[in-house]
Amino acid sequence: MNEAVETTVIGSYPVSLNTLKMMDDYSNGVLPSWNPYIKHAVSSMSDAGIDLISDGQTRDPFINIFARGFQGCRIRSRAEVIGPVDLVKPITKNDLTYVSSIIPKDKKILGLLVGPCTLSESVVDYFYNDKKELAFAFANALKKELRIIEPLVDMISIDEPFFSNIYPEYAKELISKVLDGVSCRTRMHVCGDVSSIVQDIVDFPVDILSHEFKATPTLFDVFSEHPSDIGICLGCVRSDRKEIEPVSEIITHIEKGKQVFDSKLKQLAPDCGLRMLPEKNALSKLRNLVSAKEKIYG
Repeated sequence: MNEAVETTVIGSYPVSLNTLKMMDDYSNGVLPSWNPYIKHAVSSMSDAGIDLISDGQTRDPFINIFARGFQGCRIRSRAEVIGPVDLVKPITKNDLTYVSSIIPKDKKILGLLVGPCTLSESVVDYFYNDKKELAFAFANALKKELRIIEPLVDMISIDEPFFSNIYPEYAKELISKVLDGVSCRTRMHVCGDVSSIVQDIVDFPVDILSHEFKATPTLFDVFSEHPSDIGICLGCVRSDRKEIEPVSEIITHIEKGKQVFDSKLKQLAPDCGLRMLPEKNALSKLRNLVSAKEKIYG
């Protein structure tokens, strides 16, 4: 079991943009490079000791990363759908290719997708006028993106935060559509209190479920009531608070996770993305998470 437990992230890492340089590049007809920001995020996660690392989602808030890349979408004050949604060119491939060129050989890469339900609930729809049809259009486009990036990553994580509040009857079908035929490991992250849907999501076609066990410790009891063979990514530090959890507190939390999930405990991570935290706080949380894992598992 010890070797199977890895430290990871949910996705985003704090980014501090050099806006003056970006404006200067733009005025000189030069496209700004995001590589320095990606490199900083990757290096920070790696230096903290994280095993499975993302690209940091530095370019945009996660909805806009995908809405900006899909045909049929545009970004105004919000992401809008104005035509048939499709993938005409890769969205995250270039960033993941860059990550693979700089990541230490002992680290693994986490590919990130925003879930089709979350996308359909987050955009302003001027074309489909049907939430289900829009969601499946996003699912088909995401499936194409997944096929492109799968060779570059060790795991794919689908982020569906809306499931904790809006859970359509076709939720499982949506995720199945995106993941159909995938061969790498898979994870679905749903933040918030998922107590009302645990009985459903433990049957999803993913290897690992990821949730905010630190912010919502009542989930331990709920999952105990719905035993399953699905793996668990245990949220161990808050992503919505600046306070840095001491290693001893994280150890106690992980021990609770071991007690409830036993060998099904596969990953240790923050509750959610870290983008909104000051970087020094985010980095300290990751370092303490790694220290806690090492004290427990060696």
